[in-house]
Amino acid sequence: MTELRTDRLLIRQWRDSDLEPWAAMNADPEVRRYFPTVLTAEQSAGSLAAFRADIEERGWGFWAVEVAATGEFIGFTGLDPVDEGMPFTGVEVGWRLARTAWGHGYATEAARAVLALGFEVLGLPEILAVTAVGNHRSRAVMARLGMSYDPADDFDEPEIEGPLRASVVYRLKP
Repeated sequence: MTELRTDRLLIRQWRDSDLEPWAAMNADPEVRRYFPTVLTAEQSAGSLAAFRADIEERGWGFWAVEVAATGEFIGFTGLDPVDEGMPFTGVEVGWRLARTAWGHGYATEAARAVLALGFEVLGLPEILAVTAVGNHRSRAVMARLGMSYDPADDFDEPEIEGPLRASVVYRLKP
């Protein structure tokens, strides 16, 4: 899979030119509000390299997202195996957008495209989404995607301390 297109978005492999806006996003405390810390430029570069390698290795992962009409990089979306040490297994859908891209429906549009890929091309039996309990914006996207929430799936994120540790899981089957 080289790229996905929606009406307004291009979901594609990462480019070197994405590093600067990606690092700026990860340095924004509001974008990283539901993560323990902001990221340094070096940490952002490391994550970009890892995302790129995952896509090259298995053909899917977390892709860069740009606005098709302008070519503006606005964040990422994609699918990734759940980290080891979590109280569940599977593949999760994820997204993170720059603040300037919030409120335009881009997260929902991009996630719908990768969910379709996950079910129709990869044949996944279920896709999960995980976020902090208080991340109402992401939880609203999950609901718009038709994902189901069961409080019995709530858990404490093992690698996070403090109030962001309480997490929720949403699930979707084809």
